[in-house]
Order: sequence, then C-alpha cells, then structure tokens
Amino acid sequence: MTLRTYDDATRLARLAARWPGVPGVLPPLVALSDPDRVLDVAAFAAGLPDECALIYRHFGRAERFVQASALAAIARDKNIVLLIAADPELADACDADGVHWPARELRTALDWRRRNAEAVMTVSAHSRAELAAAAQAGADAALLSPVFGTRSAGSGPPLGRLRAASLLRQADLPVYALGGITADSARRLEASGFSGLAAIDGLKR
Repeated sequence: MTLRTYDDATRLARLAARWPGVPGVLPPLVALSDPDRVLDVAAFAAGLPDECALIYRHFGRAERFVQASALAAIARDKNIVLLIAADPELADACDADGVHWPARELRTALDWRRRNAEAVMTVSAHSRAELAAAAQAGADAALLSPVFGTRSAGSGPPLGRLRAASLLRQADLPVYALGGITADSARRLEASGFSGLAAIDGLKR
C-alpha cells in the first residue's frame, strides 16, 4: 500500500494538534506500522509529517534490524520520535527514543522503565484498569483502542466515542485515540479529552 498524499497526512496531524487533553512528551500524532498492512515501512515513515511519532512493530520479522536502522535515519531527518514495540534490545541497537509496550507485557514494561527513566515509554490500553496500570508503571502516554472499527486482528469491538470519552475522565496520563482513526472519524472525538491521535490505515491509501 502507498501513503496518502502529504496533504492528507498533514490534515490528520493538524487535527491531532487541536486536541485539549493532558499534555505530554509525545507529539499529537502517532503513526504505527504493521508488517501485514505497511509493506514498505521506510516509505511509510518518509511520507509522514515532520515532528510526529512512529511506533515500529515488527512481530519478530527477520528484516527488523535493517528496517529499524532505516527508520532511525528517517526519524533523525524528520525529527520523528521513534519507538520500537516490545523490543528494548532493538530500540537500543538503533538508538530509538523509547519502547511501546502491549498491555499484556506491562510487568516487563515496569521493569524496563526502572532501568530507563529517561527514555520514552508508551503502553497500549483497552479499559479503565489498563489506563490506570499504565500510569502507575510510569508510561508517558497510553494508546486507547479500538475507539472505532478497525482491521487489526483481535482488536475486539470498538469502544465508540462516548465510552472512550468516559474512560479518559479518570486517566492520569496523556491518552491517544487508536483504532479506525482517519481525518474524517477523528472529528467525532473533538473535546473528548484525548491528547492526540494514533493511526495506521488513516495514514495510508
């Protein structure tokens, strides 16, 4: 798949910048890769707006070392915050800014955080309890999903705008909306309390 035009990606970034949620260390737009849905991850990263964040998810693919190195170079050129999903060794190897952890690995994330207090750490969340656990673990932000319907395998039923907004009211850290996020769907989340937007397909054709 190819990226949307730069203007479309920038439109989503500009929408994300308007969100009034809890401020944090991450920019308002977070892109995620997926080896099954983003076939050319370097082209994906190169087409992103400057000064966003990118979470590289490789799921153990053999090419992860080469791809991470290429992404690190692109991130430096575009001032992108680069996070590696659930792979602190690869994050160290490519000098990434930090690590993104799935909710099921929160205990491992907490141990990593204790040894890497200055690095960026984000965590996925799907419930109020997981948002609270992410805050207690010292995460810089949580990605709450799925807010809307998504093609991600095993994502579960969408939370919807009202349910997602209710989960944010007691959150003690910046929370980003993930799942079915596009420039069109994101408008439904204005004033809901999110700190920003996270997307995969919303940044691709």
